[in-house]
This record gives sequence, C-alpha cells and structure tokens, in this order.
Amino acid sequence: MLRILRNGVFGLVLLSGLFSAAPPATAADYPNRPVHWLIGFAAGGPVDIVARIMAQWLSDHLGQQFIVENRTGSGGNIAAAAAINSPADGYTLLFVAPNNAISTSLYKKLPFDFVRDTVPVASIMQLTNMLVVSNAMPAKTVQEFIDYCKANPGKISFASSGNGTSVHMSAELFKVMTKCDMVHVPYRGSAIAFPDIISNKVQLIFDNLPSALEQARGGSVRALGVTSPQRWPSVPDVPAIAETVPGFESVGFYGISAPKGTPPEVIEILNKAVGEALKDPKLVARLAETGGIPKPMTPAEFGKLVSDETEKWRKVVEFAGVSVD
Repeated sequence: MLRILRNGVFGLVLLSGLFSAAPPATAADYPNRPVHWLIGFAAGGPVDIVARIMAQWLSDHLGQQFIVENRTGSGGNIAAAAAINSPADGYTLLFVAPNNAISTSLYKKLPFDFVRDTVPVASIMQLTNMLVVSNAMPAKTVQEFIDYCKANPGKISFASSGNGTSVHMSAELFKVMTKCDMVHVPYRGSAIAFPDIISNKVQLIFDNLPSALEQARGGSVRALGVTSPQRWPSVPDVPAIAETVPGFESVGFYGISAPKGTPPEVIEILNKAVGEALKDPKLVARLAETGGIPKPMTPAEFGKLVSDETEKWRKVVEFAGVSVD
C-alpha cells in the first residue's frame, strides 16, 4: 500500500510541466476566480472541519469561492505534492499541519522538500491532540491505560490518520516513553477510523482535538488525556498526559502554504484576510468549538514555526526509531 501511495506522489511530480504555461497572478484583481485549497485528509476529520470553516469565511469576504479538495493518502504527501506542482499563482493552496513537518524526516524518498518547495502564507490556529479509547476498554485514566497495555503487550491497536501525522507520531512517542507495546493501524483520515474505535476493532487514537472532542462529547469514546504539556483551556477537566508521563508533549498547528514562487503580493492579501478572519468573533467562536486557539502570524513568523517544527519532529522520529521508505 505504501508503495502505491508513494508512486502516486511521484506521478504528481511528472504533471508539473503541464502547468508551466499558466499566466502569473497579479495582486490587483486577486482572486478573480475560484481558489482550490488542498487538504491531505478525508472529509469529516479535524483538518477538513477547520478548512471548511476558514474556506467559507474567505469565500464570503474575498468574493471568490475557496474550494476545499480532499487529496488523501501518504500521510498528507499526496496533497503536498499536488500543491507544490501546481501553478504558483495563488489559486492552489495547501492546508499545512504537523504532518508536513514530520514527513520531512519520516519519509525517506519524498520527491520534494517541503520547506524549500513551498512558501508560508498564514497561520490559523494551535491545537492539541487527545487520547481517546474505546468504551470497551477498562482503563479510565492514563495510568490505568498504561498498566492495561503492559499487561497485554501487542494486543492493543492504535489508529492514526496516516503515517507521518501528529496523530501517528503522538502515539509513537507515547510508546517509547511508556514502553507500551501497541500495533499501528493507519487510516486515510481519523473520521474513517472512528467507527472501528467505537466498535473496539481498534482500541484508541491520539486524534487532533476537533474530532476527538466531538466523539468524546457524544459519548462514543472515552477521553483520557491531552498531549499538550498542560491541560488545554477548552477541556480543563481532561488531564494532560504529561501529568502521568512527565515530559510528554505534542502540540500541533494549522496553517496555509503555497507553491514556491507565488507572488508576495498575493501572499500578503491572503495573510491579511486570514488575520482579519481570526478577529471575527463568530469565526473565533467556531474555532473554539473545535478546541482550537487562533494564532495569527506574519508569513515569516509562520515559516519559522514550520522550520522549527520540522526540526522538533526530526528529533522525535529519531527518538521513536520509525521511518517509512
């Protein structure tokens, strides 16, 4: 399966020449046609939820439709490759998340360098992941889960939204720090994984807060802890995993990047629009419902964040001893 997904990524690179004749964008009339926003995960998942909230605001305020396109597979690398090899005119954007920082070191044969081949546009929000387990699991706390896991080595499976996502790597970090022996089951998005978690085919997931929180609030799964170093403001009753596993931390980010060469004037328009969106009380309230904290940044600040996260996750990948060929 990984070979098929990887071939899909390489195939997208070969299409890049088809777009070379596209005319450059100008800031004077941007946007004057629909903008395509590529996301690497399935509809209904946390990335999709936030992307559609933002896309609706941008559509309403910039006068053109921002179309969310789900390009699933390869831990978000299918979408990244498609965006990187699209015209650098501002009409194809990429939803950026920790998976893009993680993939740089986790995947050994990517046909692109994310930091080199993209330009930062805007930061949207910061968020934590949440450890949720099937209601069939006897554990009610993080410590009880660790004890149960150690008593049943190799018999517990954890879902992820794909290889190289923060959902995957949060679990790998947890495995290393607690010496829990668990089996990884990757999906093409967490929304697809939840039916199997609810039915206890797979026992847990360290999912991004938006979808994990929705499922936990609905009673479909049980929340045990958040991956931020302290308790998360929107869910203060859920302990930080670090309260049981000192030093454990996995805090994520959502934002927007564009293909390298996208005109600075277009990037400035988009960054300003996102900044205005994150001041809109109605939009901020909707993001708060997902558990996210708005984090507006300049393009340069967001670029530094992506670079810093890339280095941070490189160390985690090495620490966990995982890789994808």
